[in-house]
Amino acid sequence: MKTIGIIGGGQLGLMIAEQAHVLGVRAVALDPAPDAPAFRVCDDHIVAAYDDVAALDRLCRMSDVVTYEFENVPGEILIPLCGKYNIPQGYKPLYDSQDRLREKTNARNHGLQTPGFAAVDDEASLRAAVRELGLPAVLKTRTLGYDGHGQMVLKSETDIERALPLLTVPCILEEFIPFDSEASIVMVADRERVVSFPVGRNIHRDGILDLSIVPAAASQEVLDRMKAQSERFMRECGYEGILAIEYFIRGGEIYFNEMAPRPHNSGHYTIEGCTTNQFRELVRYLTGEPLQEPCLVAPTVMKNILGQDLDAARAVEREERPDTYVHIYGKTESRPKRKMGHITFVGITGEEYERQWADRFVR
Repeated sequence: MKTIGIIGGGQLGLMIAEQAHVLGVRAVALDPAPDAPAFRVCDDHIVAAYDDVAALDRLCRMSDVVTYEFENVPGEILIPLCGKYNIPQGYKPLYDSQDRLREKTNARNHGLQTPGFAAVDDEASLRAAVRELGLPAVLKTRTLGYDGHGQMVLKSETDIERALPLLTVPCILEEFIPFDSEASIVMVADRERVVSFPVGRNIHRDGILDLSIVPAAASQEVLDRMKAQSERFMRECGYEGILAIEYFIRGGEIYFNEMAPRPHNSGHYTIEGCTTNQFRELVRYLTGEPLQEPCLVAPTVMKNILGQDLDAARAVEREERPDTYVHIYGKTESRPKRKMGHITFVGITGEEYERQWADRFVR
């Protein structure tokens, strides 16, 4: 029986391990938190920091193949491991996604349309970037930001002054795109083929994903173009394994926003909403099994459950409704805006969700 090693023990690691078991594969995870969610389902685990070289080496030796569910694994640690052990995704997609300036430049160099952007390191370069790109614009830290952290929308001269404390680290200023909608696509690639999951429309609240609605409300031509250009991008970059790309859609224009070389929150709907799911196809890739092309079972809505929604989610779970799938991640501490689970509603549209379910959760 093969064993997958997972660097990271959060909810993504948990769901990788669950799907590994479905396919008869063992899983072992490394995470600094002794109560990491993935530890509940993994066959073994290691409690250690992500930069603990000896612990990472031990994880690799315990595993036939290794992946990561945490994108900020230090490069100086992971690169040598990729040379010694079977980490088939390699370091390149992780490296390309860890710096927003490098990420946007890489996307543009491989044919994807991006918002205008400029590197910002101090007040002078910020003001120069504002003159170039105009306002409104979005100032983001180049590394480590997620779920709306480390970024600020600049609308006026006053906002420029308020943004200066963010410049203690390298930043990027991006043109503000007045988009019609946000969308994402999740792909899994091996050397033979790329399989893509249906594009979903993403609705964020306070910078955190709230809903994924599938299929996305965009023309078929736009969706087909997004799929084709995303698959081409993955191939041209030489990426294998899993990759999620988030886009802004404005009319018929598609703008690259960001990417993640790991399972993606917006792809959680695939567990019940598709004939196969993002975690299972990642496991197939890691274990050398042929990939399966996913198909949408029915229109599907995925609702993220944050700390403030946990009681409501547990109430839904107790109702045991058909085609309503409640996933609680088992995190020991619940707090507002922390991802505690998700609910997948299979067989309803976004409009039906708003009528039937939206009032059950904190708005």
